[in-house]
Amino acid sequence: MSAIRTKLYLDKPNGKWMGVCAGIADYTGVDVIWVRVGAVMLTLLGFPWTLIAYGMIGWMAPQKPSGLYDNAEDAKFWQGVRSNPKRSTAEVRSKFRDIDRRLAEIETYYVSRNTRLADEIDRLR
Repeated sequence: MSAIRTKLYLDKPNGKWMGVCAGIADYTGVDVIWVRVGAVMLTLLGFPWTLIAYGMIGWMAPQKPSGLYDNAEDAKFWQGVRSNPKRSTAEVRSKFRDIDRRLAEIETYYVSRNTRLADEIDRLR
């Protein structure tokens, strides 16, 4: 499932012509306006290969599947994975360490001899 989310797709619903710039923007996390400006500037500066590359990507890249991301946070996460996988795994490990630490604190609170908690439970009976 994750391999699907790390590929470059054409984003025709958000695209102007073939959806290549919108797909690159979605893939990299850069605003689509800057990708379009960059493509136009490269073409105007005399790099005809930009148009050739644009056409080849438009011809070869698959359409973006509908429902690829559940929400904006999910899309942002996968953009980060594509840009820097090591940093993304470090962030996930950090989150899991924090969750594990908090669960250990909760477990210590409930397992240890806690008279206040025992009194509250007795009052509820």
